[in-house]
Order: sequence, then structure tokens, then C-alpha cells
Amino acid sequence: MRWTKKLFFWGGLGVFLCLCRPFAEAADPFVADGLIEPHQIVEIGSSVPGILETVDAERGDSVKTGQVVASLQSGVEKATLALARARAELESEIRQRREQLAFLTRKQKRFKQLYESKAVPYEKLDEVETDRILAEQALQQAIESQQIAVLEMKRAAALLEQRTIKSTINGVVVERFMSPGEYVEDRPVLKIAQVDPLNVEVILGVELLGSVREEMKARVMPQEPVGGSYLATVTVVDKVVDAASGTFGVRLELPNPSQRISAGVKCRVDFAPE
Repeated sequence: MRWTKKLFFWGGLGVFLCLCRPFAEAADPFVADGLIEPHQIVEIGSSVPGILETVDAERGDSVKTGQVVASLQSGVEKATLALARARAELESEIRQRREQLAFLTRKQKRFKQLYESKAVPYEKLDEVETDRILAEQALQQAIESQQIAVLEMKRAAALLEQRTIKSTINGVVVERFMSPGEYVEDRPVLKIAQVDPLNVEVILGVELLGSVREEMKARVMPQEPVGGSYLATVTVVDKVVDAASGTFGVRLELPNPSQRISAGVKCRVDFAPE
């Protein structure tokens, strides 16, 4: 508490009286109970139904974002991709159409010279020009067919990618629900918890409303056997008070790069004014 002073006048004499009153802008330190929890928990599943071929992570394993943790049987999809890739890389028809167009372009040039010298009738020149136009259209059609084949290859690759299940976060496998050979449709395969950073959840009484603000620092002291003291940052202060209990929630973010601190542990949180 800070002390404020008031000046009273009695009989023309000024007398100072010291009164104890808290300043509104000042926050006294206090300690509250808290619970350390994972930053987030996700259940990893498949976006398409199928039979599990492999599960590459077990309970307790650390996984990274994008790491393959399971896969579905994908023989048909792999064959479809190989066929689509072969079609997309096939350029023999395009080369043939280009050669044909080049030949008819030269032929049209010669017949135009012959026509101008009145050596051939116009009908012959018109026939050669029409053949050249048709060859040009055939080349364009071959190019468009190859472009479609490339799109089909990308689609086949995307379908094959759906048969691979990847982790969406950095974390630790908490539970494995399924094994190879089981049919996956709408069931999760793995549960993964992100433990760096951790969340620290604290419930405070309404009388402390305004004493905690976002970006405020606090000391987190996990219970034994974890122990120790760690610096955390307030990230969430509830804007709505629970009327029934007269409390509001506060969340802090606690870095845990070495994963020394276990989630699910109770703790004490020391809110000290900066």
C-alpha cells in the first residue's frame, strides 16, 4: 500500500494527517494458485477414409509440424500418379505437330510464290493454306492436352498426399488411438499436445479486476517435484466476470523449450508490479 497525505486546517494551523489509501494506478503484488496446461491439444486424423498402413509415432514421442505420423494404403493412388506423370511428360505428339506445321508453312510459302507467278491455280494455294491452318490448330490442341495432363498429374499427387497423415503442431504424442490395418473414416489416429509454450490458467477474485493486464510479467512456481521459478507473460485477461462465483480467468504463456516443465502440474503464480 502507498500512503497519501491530506492537509487539514485547525485554528489556522496546518496539520498533516497520514491516511492509508491505495492508488488506483498502482497494483500490489499477490500470489495465486494456477494450473499448467498444454498450449493446445489436437487429435490428428485422415481427411479421407482408408485402411491404415503405418503409424510412425508412439505415445511419448516428440513430433514436428509437417512430420509424417501415419499413412493409409495408397497403391492405387501411386499407380494413378505414375500414369498421369507419364502422360504429362510425353511430348512426342507436340514435336510431331510442330514439325508438320513447319513443313506446311514452308509449303504454303512456295505455293504462294508459284501462284503469284501463275504456275498453280488459286485452288491449290487455298488447299495448302487450309492444311497449314489445320496443322496449327492440331499443335494447339496437343499443347492444351499436355496442359490438362499436367493438371491431372497434380490432382493425382494431391490425392496421394491425402493418404499421408502429418502432424499440424510441434508437440508430444499423448495417445495413439489406432493401429495398422484398422479402417479410418471419422476417428482420430493420434492425440498430440503442444508443450512449448505452456499455458498457465489462473482464477482470480473480482476484487483483483484491473490488477492484471496483458503483457504483464509474473513468476510461475510449479509444485514439486518439478519446482523452480519461471518467468511467464499474461496473454489473456477475461473481459467477463463469472457472476455466480465472482471470479475471472487469466492465462499466461510460459516458455518451455527444454520441456522440463510438465503439463498438468499445479503451481503458484506471483504477480508483482513492474
